[in-house]
Amino acid sequence: MIGRISPILVAAALLASLPGCVSLGPEPPKQLIGLTSDAKVPAGEAKTTSDREAISVALPALPAELRNSRIAVQSGASFAYLPNAAWVDMPSQMFRAVLAETIEAKTGRFVPDRRNEAITPDTRLAGTLAAFQLLGGQGRVLVVFDATLSKSGSDQIQARRFEATSPASGEEAASVAAALNRAANKIAADVAEWVGK
Repeated sequence: MIGRISPILVAAALLASLPGCVSLGPEPPKQLIGLTSDAKVPAGEAKTTSDREAISVALPALPAELRNSRIAVQSGASFAYLPNAAWVDMPSQMFRAVLAETIEAKTGRFVPDRRNEAITPDTRLAGTLAAFQLLGGQGRVLVVFDATLSKSGSDQIQARRFEATSPASGEEAASVAAALNRAANKIAADVAEWVGK
């Protein structure tokens, strides 16, 4: 019996020493950062609407340099990423959430969750989040949303570019994220005004 326990104890001791030596991937970032909408839909507010009054907000397309959860820094035509920080989700997911919340709060139009395919609003907002980055050495961030608006039964598509900059007090993640949050909310408010007409 003793001879059988010894190899098990040795194996257990070896396994216990591995966590400090084995890495199963890159170290997680020290900071995960998200976006929040300045405009809020009141809690507990019930509403009845129709497809004609609702609006769908599609997930924005992204250029290659933004298709990750890193915080982008642009210097001329080159891109780098801030160290030790990452977004909690892809920029397109976070920006879409801010857009949807802002549109519903400011216009009163219902914006269904994009995963709910049973609801098919007559008005559809889509587009490309063309810029969502710190402009390196300039002390500011840039957000650009190229939007399209279409309606069922119409062959017309409206297109409009929305652009916002915001000062960043530094090039550390918290300052850059706060500036991007302000710029994203400015664009969301402008889009809400546009689709509310």
